[in-house]
Formats: sequence, structure tokens, C-alpha cells
Amino acid sequence: MRDADEALIVIDVQNDFCPGGRLAVTGGDEIVGGINALMDEFGVVVLTQDWHPAGHSSFASSHQAEPFSVTQMPYGPQVLWPDHCVQGSEGSAFHPSLRVDRAHMIVRKGFRAEVDSYSAFFENDHVTPTGLGGYLSERGVKRLTMVGLATDYCVNFSAVDAAKLGFDVVVKTALCRAIADDSLAEAMNGMAAAGVSVNG
Repeated sequence: MRDADEALIVIDVQNDFCPGGRLAVTGGDEIVGGINALMDEFGVVVLTQDWHPAGHSSFASSHQAEPFSVTQMPYGPQVLWPDHCVQGSEGSAFHPSLRVDRAHMIVRKGFRAEVDSYSAFFENDHVTPTGLGGYLSERGVKRLTMVGLATDYCVNFSAVDAAKLGFDVVVKTALCRAIADDSLAEAMNGMAAAGVSVNG
């Protein structure tokens, strides 16, 4: 087991982001076994879970708009997604093979109807905290390894926010999957600029 000041952050490994889900990421289920094996190397393990109320403001159906179009919210541009990870639905559940029992904490995000939340640390307004930063600090955690779904959105935003909060951050890309190549390239550049280490 690694030092107690290191934590594994597992981002949104949920049914709706895996093949067959409402917002499936190609190969999203392929990383589960590797993530499970990695959990034993960390003294602190945190899972994040997208947890939207029905009719969430980030859903295209709430705006009578096409999925993946962009609208302006009070906090800035917002991609409008297919309905996904609705609270209590099968799609919101963790992948059935994920070792949920290893989690010391589960952070539910995106539960405020008026604002989306990609990052494990802040809502998309970049002001409202989830509480994860405080939890990790109180546990004495200084270094984070991030894995999960999707590299170009929730992993990316979580990693950049963690670096801004002063954590040393590594993203293991072999245990992540992305939604699209163009947004992945932008995310990789953004993480590098924020000081995030990216490796296989």
C-alpha cells in the first residue's frame, strides 16, 4: 500500500458512461479491472458519481435542443447532454464490477438542478465546492492519482481543479477513456498547462 498522503480518485465509472448507457464512452467498461487492481495500492480511495435530478439544466431535453449542442448558462457555455445518470436510475449506478466496497468516500456531483458539475471539486460555476478538497486535506492527502470517465471532461476538470488547489496530480490515461478526439487533445493541453502529470 502506498503512503497515506496519496489518494486514488475514480471518476464516474457508471453504467450510463459505459457501453449500452445513455452517454456511453467507447471502451468505458474496459478500464474497470485495472482500476480495481489499482485500489489496493492506495490508503485513500474516493469514487465520484454523477447524480442528476430529472430535468437537469444540462440535459438537452430540458431546452428542447439537440444533444451535444451548446447553450449559455449564467456561469458560461454549457454542453447539453442526453439525459444521463438520473438519481436512483440504473444508469446512475456504478459499473457492477467496480469495487465500490473499497471506497472511503463517494462524492455525488451535479445534483443541483441549475448547474452542472464536471469536476470532483467544484460545480461548473467554479465557485461552489463539492467538499472533496476539504476531505482530502483533512486526511493529510497531498498526491492524487486520477482514473475514470471521461478523460476530456470530468477527469480533465477534476485534475485541473485539484492542481489549482495545490495537490500533486497524476492522470493514468490507460485507465481513462475519452468522448472525442478533438476534446481529448484540448484537455491534454489544458492539464499539462495546469501542471498535471499525464502517463499511461
